[in-house]
Amino acid sequence: MSMDGATAAGWRAGILAAVLIAGGGGYWLGQRGGPATDAASGQSGRKILYWYDPMVPQEHYDNPGALSSMGMKTQPKYADDGTVNGAAPGVSIDPAAIQNLGIRIVPAQMGSLAATLNVTGSIDFNQRDVAIIQARSGGFVSRVYARAPGDVVRAGTPIADVQLPEWGGAQTEFLAVRRLSRPDLTAAARQRLKLLGMSDGLIASIERSGRTNGTVTITSPISGAIQTLDVRAGMTLGQGQTLAQVAGIGTVWLNAAVPEAQAGSVRVGQSASATLTAFPGDTFGGRIIAILPTTQADSRTLTVRIELANRSGRLRPGMFANVALGGRGSTVLLVPSEAVIRTGTRTIVMLATGNGRYQPAEVRTGRESGRQTEILEGLAVDEKVVASGQFLLDSEASLTGIPTRKLGGAK
Repeated sequence: MSMDGATAAGWRAGILAAVLIAGGGGYWLGQRGGPATDAASGQSGRKILYWYDPMVPQEHYDNPGALSSMGMKTQPKYADDGTVNGAAPGVSIDPAAIQNLGIRIVPAQMGSLAATLNVTGSIDFNQRDVAIIQARSGGFVSRVYARAPGDVVRAGTPIADVQLPEWGGAQTEFLAVRRLSRPDLTAAARQRLKLLGMSDGLIASIERSGRTNGTVTITSPISGAIQTLDVRAGMTLGQGQTLAQVAGIGTVWLNAAVPEAQAGSVRVGQSASATLTAFPGDTFGGRIIAILPTTQADSRTLTVRIELANRSGRLRPGMFANVALGGRGSTVLLVPSEAVIRTGTRTIVMLATGNGRYQPAEVRTGRESGRQTEILEGLAVDEKVVASGQFLLDSEASLTGIPTRKLGGAK
C-alpha cells in the first residue's frame, strides 16, 4: 500500500508539472505571438519589422513596450521603407520625438556671404625697389665707410670713395676745351663727362673751380637696407663692377599662402589687411599686386603678393602675419554650416520632407563664412534641412538603405 501511495503521489506531481509547463509555454507563445501578430499587420495595416530607438538604430526589439539602452521608448520600423501613399522614401520620426532628439530644422535661403578669406603670410623685401651700385669706370677704392650688410641707410649715405683715373683725364680735356671758348666743342666735352657717369653737380663744380676731381664718393641712391657690400679699401675696380645692393623699405611685400581650393576667390587689385604679432591692435592695409603662377606642391597653396606701405619702417622681412583678403559679398543660397555632413566621398544634408519624414540629399558646396555655407547645387530655395540631430538621421538612413537624392534632384 505504501508503494502504491508513493506511486500515486508521483503521478500526481508529474501531471501538475506538465500542466505548469504547458501553461507557461502557452503564456510564452502568447507573448511571442502578440508582437508577431502586430508585426504582420500593425494598427495602420502596415507591416512592422521590429521596434527600435532612433537614437540607437542598431538595437532591434520585438516588444513594443521595451526601452532601449538609452532609456527611450521604442517605436515601430515598417517594412515599406517609410513609403506610404506614394510619399518619397525617407526616415520617419514621430513628431513627438523630434524635440527629444534635438532636431532643429531651417530653410535654405538666399543671403549675402562675406567674401573674406583668412590666410597667413610673411613679410619680404619689395624686389621691385632695389638699387644696384656699380663702378662707372675702372679705378681703385681709396676709402670705405662704416657700413655692413643689413644696415639701414638713407638716400645719399656714402658707401665708398673711389679714384677713377679715366675721369681725371676726361675732366682735364674738358677744361682745356672750355678755355678755347668754342661752345660747340665745350658742349661735346660736357656730354662726354655725362656719358662717363659724372653727375651734373660734379660737372658744374669742375667748371666753377677749374680743377679736376678724379675721386668720387659713391652713395646710396635710395633709402633701404644694404643687402650686399663687396667693397674694401685698396680694391681695384673694373668698369661696371657691383659694389653694393640696397633694397628699399618704403614698401614691403606680404607673401600670403592661399589654399588651392580658394584660388578662384582672389584677384589682382583685391583689398587686404594684415595683423602682426609684433604690433597687436594695429592693422596694415594693402592690395594684391600679383598672384604667382606656380603652386606649392607640398602644401597645395599658391602665393599671393600684397604690397604694404612701410613709412615707419616697422615692417621687417620675415615677420609673420595673419591676412584677411576682402572682396565684394555676393547673394547665394545658404544653409548653416552645421547642417552639412561631409563623409569623405560626398557631401549631404538631411532634408525635412514633411510629416516627420527626412531624406538625405547630396549637395555641392562653395565658400564658407560666418558659420554659413554656400550651396552651389543640390538644394532649392526654402527647402528645409536639419541643422541639429542630422547625424542620427543619417545613421538611420544608412542602416535602413534609404536612397540619397542625387545632384540635380532639387525642385
